Amino acid sequence: MKRSLVVAGVLAGLTLASAAASAQTTFGVDAALNSHYFWRGITFDSKPVLQPDAYLTFPVSKASVTIGGWGNFELGKYNGVNDLSESGGQGALDLSEFDWWAEATMPAGKTSLTFGATGYTFPNDVGFTSAANTTEIYGKIGFTNIVNPKVAVWYDIDNVKGAYAEGSISYPWKLNDKWTFNLGALAGMSAGQEINTSKPTEGFNFAKSGYTHADLSVSTSFAAGAATIAPQVHFVLPHDLATKVAALNKLDESFKFWLGATVSWSKAMGGEKK
Repeated sequence: MKRSLVVAGVLAGLTLASAAASAQTTFGVDAALNSHYFWRGITFDSKPVLQPDAYLTFPVSKASVTIGGWGNFELGKYNGVNDLSESGGQGALDLSEFDWWAEATMPAGKTSLTFGATGYTFPNDVGFTSAANTTEIYGKIGFTNIVNPKVAVWYDIDNVKGAYAEGSISYPWKLNDKWTFNLGALAGMSAGQEINTSKPTEGFNFAKSGYTHADLSVSTSFAAGAATIAPQVHFVLPHDLATKVAALNKLDESFKFWLGATVSWSKAMGGEKK
C-alpha cells in the first residue's frame, strides 16, 4: 500500500507549501530500492522491492496541487516456505500494487495543511487481489520548528473502513557543511481498522484498535548530477499483532528494520531543473 512518506514526502510537502504562491508546474519521478516493503509497520514483502513514483505538481491560487501514481515491484521470486509476498510470489519484476494519489497543500504561516485521497489497487491473481482494492481520504498538518511535528489522519471509505493516524517528528542534524542527517520518529494509531468478527468479509489492516507501532529513522540526501539520492534506515518497534509478523516463521517479532535508497529527479515546466 502506498508509502506513508514519513520523512521525504512530508518534508517535500512543507517545501511545496512554503513555495506555493510562486510555484511553477513541476514534473517529478523517483524510484526507491528497499530491502523490504513495510506499510504502517506491517510487512508485505520480506525481500527487496522496487517502488517507482511519478507526479505532477501545479499551483492553484495559494495551494499546491499534486497528482501522482506509485507502484510496488517485487524483485525475484518469493518462493521460500517463509516468504511474505504481496502478489503470492508470482515472479521477477511483478507489479504487485499500483496506487493513485492526489492532494492539495496550503501554507498557513509556519503551518502547512494537506488534504488528499489515494486509491490502492492490486492486479494479482493470488495474494492481494482486486478484492483488497480500497480508497482512503486524508488530512495532514505540519509545523515548522526545531523538531517539525506533524499529524496525519487517513480514513478508509471503501473496503476497510475506519481511521489510521500518525504523529511524527523530525530533526535535521547537521554533521558538517556537507552532510545533514534527518532523525525521525513516529507512532501509529488505528481506530476501527481491526478485524470485524461480525462482518468476516470486510477488510481489515490491524488486529485491534489502538497503538500499532513506532518507527525510528535516519536519512540523508546528496546530489548526483541532476538527480538526488536519499538513503534511509528504519527501525520498527511493533505493537499490534499484525505489525509483529516479519515472515511466516516469525509471527511475534519485537523489532524489525528495513533500509533503502531513493533516486529522485524533478523539473519545473518551462524553468530550470530542481
